[in-house]
Amino acid sequence: MNPAPPPGIPGSCATDTVAGTGLPEPPPAHPEHPRKSPWKRPNRRQAERTLLLLWPPLAVYAVTAALHLVLLAAMDGPDGPGLRARLVSWDGLLYTDIAANGYPDSYTYTPEGRLTGNNLAFFPLYPLLIRTVHALTGLDHDIAGIVTAHLALIAALFAVHSLLTPLYGRRAATIAIALLAGAQPMAVAFFMPYSESLFLALAAGTLLAAHRRAWLTAGTLALLTGLTRPAAAAVVAALAVAAGLELLRQRRWSARPVAAVLLGCAGTPLYLWWVGRRVGDLDAWFTIQEAGWGTHWDNGKAFWDFLTDTFAHGDGWVPVSTAVLLLALICATVLAWERATWPPLLVHGTGIVLLTLCQSNYSHSKLRLLVPALLFLVPAARALARARTRTAVVVLAAATAFGCWYGAHMLTVWHYAI
Repeated sequence: MNPAPPPGIPGSCATDTVAGTGLPEPPPAHPEHPRKSPWKRPNRRQAERTLLLLWPPLAVYAVTAALHLVLLAAMDGPDGPGLRARLVSWDGLLYTDIAANGYPDSYTYTPEGRLTGNNLAFFPLYPLLIRTVHALTGLDHDIAGIVTAHLALIAALFAVHSLLTPLYGRRAATIAIALLAGAQPMAVAFFMPYSESLFLALAAGTLLAAHRRAWLTAGTLALLTGLTRPAAAAVVAALAVAAGLELLRQRRWSARPVAAVLLGCAGTPLYLWWVGRRVGDLDAWFTIQEAGWGTHWDNGKAFWDFLTDTFAHGDGWVPVSTAVLLLALICATVLAWERATWPPLLVHGTGIVLLTLCQSNYSHSKLRLLVPALLFLVPAARALARARTRTAVVVLAAATAFGCWYGAHMLTVWHYAI
């Protein structure tokens, strides 16, 4: 008769037990070959994806911010008012004043009794964010305004890059945000306490959410855009087109796209109503705009008069360059109208161009008002994306140097509002 195999030998019916209990012994605490964690590889891949998403906008922001600020400081000179004063100027002073002291509660008149403009012309979301940054950090309102603009610009670059990457590819999207923040002639406004950077962030966020069919997010961002600048009408129109395309795709009624459009429509009328109620005149905002800045809808007459007068009699660098650059932007917008362009992006960019050129505001301010339009940058970005890397780098460097210089020139040499 064969003896039973000892415990622990394969084929044995016996098992290792804990003495006195009859229970099997627990497995070793530290096996010789521990199983690899299944989470390590996905975490690494996620980190790589996050890095690919983050670095282009952050790199573009860092480079363009440095170039703008260094050139502006250099052109300010030893006898100039300083970098801070150059940045916090013109409308920047008015935005920070609203953040510090709030809005007036009535019309404003000159000592001669003539109606003039006041801070009620400026929409509330950006000053509210300045006040929030001031409260959270203790920074004075001027610096808080600059910080708010820079944070909004970073958010805008992320949103624009995320929007254009699925539409045109990652290379074209990266080139586009470099043109956006560096090469545009008045891109310096993104780094000043102006509302352009916040408007761009919210507008691009609206388009991105609509492209991803996050309709309530898109509607909320469109509403906030309407509390930032009246040009939000172009953003709402773009959102309406995106919602219409979605309904056509589904071929059935869907409440969320429609709700997004209705929500987005509420922002600007809400502020106009508030101004009218505060002043006691329902048309107060338009009256203040006309009295202070001569701004009204004129179907482009003032712009046409500016072009004809400048090309016939203009002898100054700023008027002539402004006229040439505006015509170039119009041509680039026309070139962007092709079948491959996403329709809501077309409507957004073209709408901002029309709203800017068809109003009677200062002609030399139109380049600044157009910086969030985005659409006219697409043809150049796509062309450079197809070019050799060396060619693209040289063109981008030259265009960015010109854009940074032009903005610094307008702030240090030009003696009028931008």
